[in-house]
Amino acid sequence: MSLLRNALTLTAVTLLSLAGAAVPAGPATAADPTPGAPKKLFSIDDPRVDESSGLAKSRKYDGIWWTVNDSGDTARVFGVDATGKVRVQLKFKAPVKDVEAIGVDSEGTIYIADIGDNTRNRDMIEVYTIPEPAQLEDEENVKFHRYDFEYPDGAHDAETLLIEPQTNRLYFVTKVKSKPGAFYAAPESASREGTNKLTKLADAPSSPYGVTDGTFMPDGKTVVLRTYIDVATVTWGETPTLVARTGTPVAQGESVAVGPAGTDILVGSEGKNSPVYQMAPPGKKAVAKPPKASTPAATPKPAATGSSTEPKKNHSLRWIIVGAALLALIITFVTFPAGRRERLDRMAENARLTGQPPPNPHGRRRSNV
Repeated sequence: MSLLRNALTLTAVTLLSLAGAAVPAGPATAADPTPGAPKKLFSIDDPRVDESSGLAKSRKYDGIWWTVNDSGDTARVFGVDATGKVRVQLKFKAPVKDVEAIGVDSEGTIYIADIGDNTRNRDMIEVYTIPEPAQLEDEENVKFHRYDFEYPDGAHDAETLLIEPQTNRLYFVTKVKSKPGAFYAAPESASREGTNKLTKLADAPSSPYGVTDGTFMPDGKTVVLRTYIDVATVTWGETPTLVARTGTPVAQGESVAVGPAGTDILVGSEGKNSPVYQMAPPGKKAVAKPPKASTPAATPKPAATGSSTEPKKNHSLRWIIVGAALLALIITFVTFPAGRRERLDRMAENARLTGQPPPNPHGRRRSNV
């Protein structure tokens, strides 16, 4: 009987496996660690970069991020690779005041945002543009363009420049402590003639420390904003909406950029030998290979060979197999409960040795008569 039970159980499990149904698991095993936890990617240990105040992923060079120093430095940009090494330094002769952010548009133009204003007394802010270099070689006198901008409601301190990937339109996020800053939009096509008037778009998510950097993700649908202590994901639109926020491994956070995969981000801090960490944007789970079920199901296409009724036949066959497997399991665990046959065998052997009547398999003791 036990052999029959084992055979039926094995048959049921085999049928369920063939049908693609879930089989009850054995002892629990440790789950694989979830990818996407922050990990240190590199440190910028070049003495020339002692106040990194922004990161931007290169459009032209894989594994290169552009950065600038905070206020007090001259007009220059550094290209840093994934080991933290400065691969190139680009200098341009502009009278910068307080450079706080950097960005790269879809055409490979680098934007250097001279927008810091701690005392809120600047009549205008400036953005300088230079092209990504033809080669990763130092340049001393890069040609640049200058764009002037003016807020509609007075001077503001800001450390964040956003460049919309599909249109290359510029947006600024003001830095305000204890209350929300705001998104300001540049004209759709900024002019190098005169002063460009900014338009207030919406309030930014509130933070007790203010927004220190930001970036559009490549799809243009979300923005990631940086503060000194965390990052926040915002859906983009006429009214940007906070999705989620999470802490970061580094304090005095000053930078955020699109990461190597294009769906991850890099977060950094200022100071000498500043570390840069790679992590998933808040609200998103980074995985190396997303499971097929996580993407919208595509409309099934007819197979190249065979009739169009094959999917239906396979589907029916699966249900027949599942039904047979379940029936086998029921027979196994109801008709032949585990251990019953073994107990009867032991009782019969004891009766034989002691001269007692053998046990009745239906529960009643047999008579000698």
